[in-house]
Amino acid sequence: MPLELARLAAQAREARAQVVARVASAPVGVARPVTADLTQFDRDGVVWCVDYTQVHELLPERLKAMLEREGADVFTTELLADEIDNAAAMEELGEFALFVEPPSFDARIVNQYALFSLLSRADASLEEWLDSRPGLWRRIVVPAGLKWEVRDKLDLANVTERVLFPGLDGLSRWLKRYYLPRQR
Repeated sequence: MPLELARLAAQAREARAQVVARVASAPVGVARPVTADLTQFDRDGVVWCVDYTQVHELLPERLKAMLEREGADVFTTELLADEIDNAAAMEELGEFALFVEPPSFDARIVNQYALFSLLSRADASLEEWLDSRPGLWRRIVVPAGLKWEVRDKLDLANVTERVLFPGLDGLSRWLKRYYLPRQR
């Protein structure tokens, strides 16, 4: 892996997180938002890592059985629709979180390869739900002083705006960042 995540994790014990959070399945991809906003490079960033397999261990038995029957680790929208057809039906199953692989309806979704998190209650907060279950998550702090290095390594791994945001939007974002003078 191009990122030295072990080093970043060790430094996380010492740094204070103040910025962005994102939950996803690919640590390299989620490191990009921490380095996306150049106006925040003077502040530490944080990547929140949620173990979706442990989260799914807390699912109602009916939903766990669905995953087991399909031999799947995460839900698809089609799999959920077979069993749960509206928000009220989901709330009736109790309070839980689950992760869904979004449908690949455009290149941006495909290239970002992330999972969406859903809570069974529309008025619930994922942050509060996770706070009450500390063994399900951890955070990796990216110290402000390392953001340019992380950004450079993401570029080397081709985790760039050009790839994650296909089209002119991504290209223009990448060009803007690439040609901006660095203030280290």
